[in-house]
Amino acid sequence: MTRDTASVLAARSDARSQGDGVADWMAYLPASSTPYPPQGVEPADLTWAETVGPGGYTHARVARGTRIRLEDVTGDACANLLVFNAVEPWERLNVADTQKIPWQAYLGEGHPLLSGDGRVLATVVADTSGQHDAFCGTSSDTWNERKYGGSAPFGPTPSGRGLLTLAAAKHGLAPRDLAPSVSFFQGVRVEADGAFRWLGSAGAGASVDLLAELPLIVLVANVPHPLDPRPDYAVGPLRVHAWRSAPTSPTDARFDASPERRRAYLNTLGYAAAAGL
Repeated sequence: MTRDTASVLAARSDARSQGDGVADWMAYLPASSTPYPPQGVEPADLTWAETVGPGGYTHARVARGTRIRLEDVTGDACANLLVFNAVEPWERLNVADTQKIPWQAYLGEGHPLLSGDGRVLATVVADTSGQHDAFCGTSSDTWNERKYGGSAPFGPTPSGRGLLTLAAAKHGLAPRDLAPSVSFFQGVRVEADGAFRWLGSAGAGASVDLLAELPLIVLVANVPHPLDPRPDYAVGPLRVHAWRSAPTSPTDARFDASPERRRAYLNTLGYAAAAGL
């Protein structure tokens, strides 16, 4: 197809003609227009809907009580996630506390994602995958250059760290703000000798739901897991939907799942009340 961009008017006409175009990887605006609405969710309640392509990234600021669903479309997605308190972004995901406070190193349903201030930033409230990782973090430029021969953010083999840096910049955050991330849909287990074993995915269609316990900045990079033994840059599309819900309350069973979790949720409720959230 020949495109006429020889003049300003022609270029404008050409650009406007593409306004209704669609792509395999895109944000759906408004969110209610998503072609893949989550079952049981009213389209009008959706606040974020997007398909993130292989080697892509996304980011959003979401309200307290937002429920975020990540879906592994083909069985090859790897959602590398960082979350920040949107009110005070210096409060961010602390992977060590996320493993330590629940006395559980493996992420799954009911698992709180904690900050270093002892508050729950988000909770895993549903999980059909069971294959996740809170040990290895995401790939670096050096790692990708060694394995794939390149790491440029807009090239064929971007690193997770590089993409999260781009996403962070959209919210005024710098590389120094990027702590270790967690990832969903590619499992890792620790062997008796301390070695990490990559398990791969649970298969196409698996999903994870996160509940925002505070207003959050959410950063996601969809890149291969660092331990993925496949030589190619193997990663599939990631689907994201978010909708209005309610944060964890003292009436929820997970609130009192352990003394440590109760304290973390109380810390969160106290902060939210003092800040008028």
